[in-house]
Amino acid sequence: MTDRRGRARGRAGRAQRDGDDGGTGAQAAGRRAGPASRGGDHGGTGAPGAGRPAGPASHGGTSAPAARPAGPASRSGRRGGDSGTREAILAAARARFGDLGYDRATIRGIAADAGVDAALVHHFYGTKDQLFAAAMRLPVNPREVLAAALAPGSRGQDQTLGEHLLRTVLGVWEVAEIRATFLGLLRSAPTSEQAVVMLREFLAGAILGPLAEAAREASPGATREDAGYRAALVASQVLGLGLTRYVLEIEPLAEASTADLIAAIAPNLDRYLSGDLR
Repeated sequence: MTDRRGRARGRAGRAQRDGDDGGTGAQAAGRRAGPASRGGDHGGTGAPGAGRPAGPASHGGTSAPAARPAGPASRSGRRGGDSGTREAILAAARARFGDLGYDRATIRGIAADAGVDAALVHHFYGTKDQLFAAAMRLPVNPREVLAAALAPGSRGQDQTLGEHLLRTVLGVWEVAEIRATFLGLLRSAPTSEQAVVMLREFLAGAILGPLAEAAREASPGATREDAGYRAALVASQVLGLGLTRYVLEIEPLAEASTADLIAAIAPNLDRYLSGDLR
């Protein structure tokens, strides 16, 4: 009787040890091992190769033979998570379009900068036109920035509206990501109809409307047409400054200080907004 109880306890102990290793004693002894885990699901140690009997469970610290190293878990060129991959592509696209313009920037070059395959760029964004449109969406809302700059009480008592407006614009352009977006639009406009449309829509929706409203407030009695004309003149001055300073890099304008630019250009903006245009 004692011997039978001892053998029963021994079998129970072995079954418990086998269960601790992820299986039962009967399964370990009676079945052949399945294919080794390919993705490292068990901490990098797979079961023995298919077709060979499973080895004994671990006893006294002796582990089963190690499987071959697991292969790569994902395709080369992919990043973890769609969100991070998309943002990396958009950041690389903004930089490429800003540096080279639409025609010279390539999907292959953008993919290389983002550390992904070119096929993945097409998968997420389709054509280069579609990628350009996605990349040129501004990281901040310029209409909100401009509205805050034009709000009553937003400028100092010693500042004219033209001075305050130009200082705000130059401050926005000093933000690298925003500047890259604007440069991409300006550099691409001569060769891309998509860029022309985007720039026109951006100016109409985010810039000209608030500027026209500011012109009507600065010049009481101005008609809607007159206010729109004044806003367009301001936009031409500001965009011309961006083109010559940041794209063409004409010296000494490219190296001029903010204070010097404001002193030279702000009086023109004030005249456009509320002065005599004849």
